[in-house]
Amino acid sequence: MSSARSGSDGLPAISSRAARRARAPGALNSGAPAPSVSYDHAKRAIDVLGASVLLAVAAPAIVATAVAIRVTSRGPVLLRQQRLTERGRSFSLLKFRSMVADAEGHEGARFAEEGDRRVTPVGRIIRRTRLDELPQLLNVLCGDMSLIGPRPERPEIAKDLAQRIRGFERRLGARAGLTGLAQVVQGYPGDIEGYRRKLGLDLLYIKRKSLKLDVWIALKTVGVVLTGSGAR
Repeated sequence: MSSARSGSDGLPAISSRAARRARAPGALNSGAPAPSVSYDHAKRAIDVLGASVLLAVAAPAIVATAVAIRVTSRGPVLLRQQRLTERGRSFSLLKFRSMVADAEGHEGARFAEEGDRRVTPVGRIIRRTRLDELPQLLNVLCGDMSLIGPRPERPEIAKDLAQRIRGFERRLGARAGLTGLAQVVQGYPGDIEGYRRKLGLDLLYIKRKSLKLDVWIALKTVGVVLTGSGAR
């Protein structure tokens, strides 16, 4: 039975049953079907056009966010973090700093927690509204990311999760995205079980990816941004 069906609005509807099945990654087929060349070309064209338009529209918000970070906390406005994209390739992801300077200290990368004390007051706002992710539109233009796809993980976190969750590396079967199916269905994971569900949803996207599904995810993302659901 297909996990993606057409809703009354003509867009793909992800059923609650599909979301439950996504908790067990083994329920999905191993490996995704090769996407068509036309899909790849269309998706890339949409990425470039969409990122360009969003950068222009969001320019005032980008400037305001940068100024707010600069005047309210010590440290750089932008952060560069190594993340993994398609086929395990590493790239420098850009994002607005939402935590205190040197938040990781000597501990290195670790999962963000609910009510994380490292997050600044401005950081809490830009995380809830996803404004901290806007610089990644440049990553999309550079081809490191897509507008839609599995969210990129940091190499050290991905390595840890791959040791704890079988098949976690399979989510690298698609280019990393600014938003994705897992983000609009469950939000950011807060524990290992959440990451298992996230993996299932990422694999479901890789298996079912299409322009129709990408549009559905994009529209759902608007609601997520407006409500601030799933933020940490």
